[in-house]
Amino acid sequence: MARYDGGMDEATTGTRAWLREAARASVREQVADRALTLFDERGFDSVTVHQLADAIGISPRSFFRYFPSKEDVVIGDPEPFGEIVRSAAAQRPADESVWTVLRRSFDPIVELTERPAYQARGLRSIRVTMSTASLRARNYEKHLSWAAMLEPVILDRMEGVRDSRLFRARALILSALSCLDAALAEWTLCEGAVPLHTLLDDAFATVHSAHGRDGDA
Repeated sequence: MARYDGGMDEATTGTRAWLREAARASVREQVADRALTLFDERGFDSVTVHQLADAIGISPRSFFRYFPSKEDVVIGDPEPFGEIVRSAAAQRPADESVWTVLRRSFDPIVELTERPAYQARGLRSIRVTMSTASLRARNYEKHLSWAAMLEPVILDRMEGVRDSRLFRARALILSALSCLDAALAEWTLCEGAVPLHTLLDDAFATVHSAHGRDGDA
């Protein structure tokens, strides 16, 4: 009986921890949504953390419990979604070209933009990023992080001496990330009127055709 009660206590503790985390995530999402709206309306650099906290109805200290900085509201931690992109690339068929693998690795991002609940937030986030120098720098850092995560996957699919493969893999990955940036920027400028997958396909096709046929691409 004691063991049974102990099990119930563990289950109850686990449930409470899950509920706390779910509540925290929900509040974090609400804070992010309100913050992005303010950044979009007033300009990222024009909104201080104190103004932001006051508009949301929390203290600055509470804001920093959810986000280390204002930039993290817009850009966030690059690793979780970078891992999703890396995993999408790793799961592609072995006979697919590297360039196709890179295009398909961004499918999770495309799928996210196609969710009605996300679209307005996504457009705001990219619009704010495009208009703010510090966020553009953070976005570049995010791309470098993603590139490092994609590198082993792409390197394994390429032929030749390792040093040569490494250089070409990096060139292709950074080119693919530039295509993603261009597609996201255009998607934002047209307010989502053209689906991101169409713009991304066009960007990849344009770069591929401009460089001609390549055995690795």
